[in-house]
Amino acid sequence: MSEAAASHATERRELTAAQRNAVAELLRVSPVADELGRRFAAAGHELHLVGGSVRDALLGRLGEDLDFCTDAHPDQTLDIVRGWAEAIWETGREFGTIGCQRDGLRLEITTFRAESYDQVTRNPVVEYGTSLTEDLRRRDFTINAMAVSLPEHRFTDPYGGLSDLAAKMVRTPGTPAESFGDDPLRMLRAARFAAQLRFAVHPDVHTAMSRMAADLDRITAERIRDEFTKLLTGADPITGLRLLVDTGLAERFLPELTGLKLEIDEHAQHKDVYEHTLTVVRNAISYEEDGPDFILRMAALMHDIGKPATKATGPDGRVSFHHHEVVGARLTKARMKALRYPKDVIAKVTTLVALHLRFYGYGRGEWTDSAVRRYVTDAGDLLPRLHKLTRSDCTTRNRRKAAQLAADYDALEERIARIAAEEDLARVRPDLDGNAIMELLGVPPGPIVGRAWKHLKDLRLERGPLDRDTAEAELLRWARDEGLRD
Repeated sequence: MSEAAASHATERRELTAAQRNAVAELLRVSPVADELGRRFAAAGHELHLVGGSVRDALLGRLGEDLDFCTDAHPDQTLDIVRGWAEAIWETGREFGTIGCQRDGLRLEITTFRAESYDQVTRNPVVEYGTSLTEDLRRRDFTINAMAVSLPEHRFTDPYGGLSDLAAKMVRTPGTPAESFGDDPLRMLRAARFAAQLRFAVHPDVHTAMSRMAADLDRITAERIRDEFTKLLTGADPITGLRLLVDTGLAERFLPELTGLKLEIDEHAQHKDVYEHTLTVVRNAISYEEDGPDFILRMAALMHDIGKPATKATGPDGRVSFHHHEVVGARLTKARMKALRYPKDVIAKVTTLVALHLRFYGYGRGEWTDSAVRRYVTDAGDLLPRLHKLTRSDCTTRNRRKAAQLAADYDALEERIARIAAEEDLARVRPDLDGNAIMELLGVPPGPIVGRAWKHLKDLRLERGPLDRDTAEAELLRWARDEGLRD
């Protein structure tokens, strides 16, 4: 068999497998989907399962959210689903979408659309279309431009989505320039699909992304954030990240990542800090236990972004990046704030970036029990993630050095466990509470109590648990030093 014939045979087998997946997935949702299709048919309208739902059915991963398109207008759709749906929502009505729920499935039904865009924002001027093919052409990628009619299950694929699915290729139904000009967010979605599905982007798509990267500036920070989060938590975020940097898209919303390519790794283990960073992200993923962890992955991605601003060359020619973790934490906070991430998420990622270097030096025997307590206390509930990030940051190719770092961190974790068992480090608090402080010092609630509480907590971290008499004596000594008592 020739190489070309073998390739076609392989593709046919993959398509057949995809079609079998689709049949199995559609049978699972058919009681609801087909019943809905019959209701639309009885009312004289078409109904098609469409877009991501068809793609995911072909991949054998159809979820509980189903997307449909129809020639019925929203008012007509409402008439059809009333009395049948268990719940109805109209939040997308201005875009032609009616949502409803039935038997645990969330259904969104959208009127055929033939949108036009103003080429300034990504907001479409919604115009109802008249045909399924017209509706499919407006979609972002061919793998999302397939449909299955209901209830008869007729498959429609005018732009070769099934072949692209088999080839693991991201391609647009029309020209990429036309598609991305209509909606620049689609460029970021292309990178996201590459990361989520482990697909490649078509060369024409890659070229258009590079030429039109600046158009991403038309998109709101929130929409960019959502797509980037999906990319970073995808099955293969490294592919997606490389695509963002190579096309210039990262420069539009995450320029710190591109900036890492300019810096040489001080340990000379990578041609630049950028490659080291991607390795750390990959390592962090290997430590995940319960699925994608955005906070861990984002901290791994951002942990070294302070290096360009802190780069220094010594008299011996060695490069250093002193305090880059402090600068990196500040830059991380500013970037994530610009992307409108929630404050609690920003705080967690920033804390991990700030602490990721704290471990180094432990292997030289410099850490006291006090230092271990502070490490645990400063990390708080992020300690498991900090363990993973610190281990991920070891990317040296020197096997002996890598083994020593791993052994040192094993020893630190064992020491943390021992001290935690003895002292309950998860709830390190002063040995006297606020009421006891007020009673001993004879002061009301206020700043003095807070200062005394902090002093006792620092003492607790430094010396471990104190008995009651010792704690009281230390508090009174502090009060005298502060001029609060004779």
